[in-house]
Amino acid sequence: MTVLPDDGLSLAAEFPDATHEQWQRLVEGVLRKSGKDVSGPAAEEALSTALEDGLSTRPLYTAREAAPDAGYPGFAPFVRGGTAAGSTAAGWDVRQRHAATDPAGSNETVLADLENGVTSLWLGVGPGALPVSGIARALDGVFLDLAPVALDAGAEFEPAARELFRLYEERGIPKDTARGTLGADPLGHEARTGERLDPAAAIELARLCGQEYPNLRALAVDALPYHEAGGSAGQELGASLATAVAYLRELTDAGLTVEAACAQLEFRYAATADQFLTIAKLRAARRLWARVAEVCGAPDAGAQRQHAVTSPVMMSRRDPWVNMLRTTVACLGAGVGGADSVTVLPFDHSLGLPDAFARRIARNTSTILLEESHLARVIDPAGGSWYVERLTDELAHAGWEFFQEIERAGGQAAALRSGLIGERLAATWAKRSEKLAKRREPITGVSEFPNLTERPVERVAPPAPEPSGGLPRVRRDEAYEILRSRSDAHLASTGARPRVFIAGLGPAAAHTARASFASNLFQAGGIEAVHDPVTVDAATAAEAFKASGATVACLCSSDALYEEQAEAVADALKSAGAQRVFLAGRPAEYESVDAYVFAGCDAVSVLSSTLDHMGVA
Repeated sequence: MTVLPDDGLSLAAEFPDATHEQWQRLVEGVLRKSGKDVSGPAAEEALSTALEDGLSTRPLYTAREAAPDAGYPGFAPFVRGGTAAGSTAAGWDVRQRHAATDPAGSNETVLADLENGVTSLWLGVGPGALPVSGIARALDGVFLDLAPVALDAGAEFEPAARELFRLYEERGIPKDTARGTLGADPLGHEARTGERLDPAAAIELARLCGQEYPNLRALAVDALPYHEAGGSAGQELGASLATAVAYLRELTDAGLTVEAACAQLEFRYAATADQFLTIAKLRAARRLWARVAEVCGAPDAGAQRQHAVTSPVMMSRRDPWVNMLRTTVACLGAGVGGADSVTVLPFDHSLGLPDAFARRIARNTSTILLEESHLARVIDPAGGSWYVERLTDELAHAGWEFFQEIERAGGQAAALRSGLIGERLAATWAKRSEKLAKRREPITGVSEFPNLTERPVERVAPPAPEPSGGLPRVRRDEAYEILRSRSDAHLASTGARPRVFIAGLGPAAAHTARASFASNLFQAGGIEAVHDPVTVDAATAAEAFKASGATVACLCSSDALYEEQAEAVADALKSAGAQRVFLAGRPAEYESVDAYVFAGCDAVSVLSSTLDHMGVA
């Protein structure tokens, strides 16, 4: 038996520390084996992953990647949390959204949520959602001194707030026990709809809350309109900061102190399935707001109140079950990032009104992370990670840069009305759309591993369309959804989906990888892949193609077998009626091959043109 020394020495003490340069040389050796002859910093750069805002994720982070001191939880600059105890006492606030138009139906779902783990309510009020007159019925049976209410009423924020005040008074709720936010956000509403609102009513509500309702916040700084318009994390931070500063100016001009004005703001951010980006974004947001408060002479007032919402942009309409995984990772990122309240959107959010099952899964996501994974029992669990600290710092700088650009343009309102914000967000989304089209950013169940035979999930459509007239709303799956809809229409009218014949040349070992790749790609556009028989050659390709019912074909094999058989098999396929013949691999000079599909090709363009050639409208 070996007895370990009890002198505090590490088991690695006898081994010399590896240096960064030694690791880099090992990387160079691996890259040379893959055909990349690079050395020094270029070797490390070759393994880096580009992010938006000009940022990148490097393969290795060490103590050399220094970041500013994050401080302590509950103290400026509040990077590690707005309160000293974080969420350790009771976990984050589990806030479920309710936006149905029927007050009685809303009341049923509200009570069911509160009885099963939800701790606060987010009520959509106004056109297409709950009417102001239905707030009382929707909250019937709710203990308003225990369950915070967050309103989201758009242009009707004032009458909605007054109705909530009336309920507090009618039910005898002490003013100091009323908690939540009234959700007034004139600039957010303008970003959504293009409609300008007078901020005077919001300022008056803030004054009233400051004087009589110490635990109510009047204004929401909603960054979701910028995220849903295709903005990057840095742009989301910059736009929210510019909005908050605009409100801060209005509130202090109306006579509120900086401390009182800061206490009237709640910030709302998107949480995505990129967990580290979500963590860093929330931490950076707190640092940025703390800097604003410091400059305004109230450093202790800079503890940002945060509400995180799982991203609607990332939700897919095809194979929506995958959304459960996306929202789980997003919720984890929001919780680790220190969000005070977290809303997990139901997995069927993009399809219409969620059913009871979807709502249960959404609220249980937080419950499992809190009660079974004990995620909230550690304050700032990502703190000290060289990667997270560095990414937090880089995102803070990116957000501050965009904030300064908005301020130079005259502030948030002026930048919205001049089109500057819309242009910047559109440019960011155009770059991301290119990555989506080329499947550099894969969408599981949509652009990767689609299931054409899965029955669609159907939900009741919302009573009114989403607000429009302001910034657009984008979705990651939009381009592929258009393609799949064309395929669905073809299936409905003809009884079959458009098909592609996968012509595997040589043994399975030679063609399986590329056959799987091609099948995956074509199915992303709703084109059924037929791979029967598994192997063909020039003598058998024509008969197999005719039996497949396809109108186009794709050759799949190794480069060596392409040189031997590609031309002959392509000629046979065309003689059998193939309108187009693809080859899975990098472009080469085969006269009978019409197009090529390969990793990094523009899949959306290829699929769209293929459906055009097939006559699929």
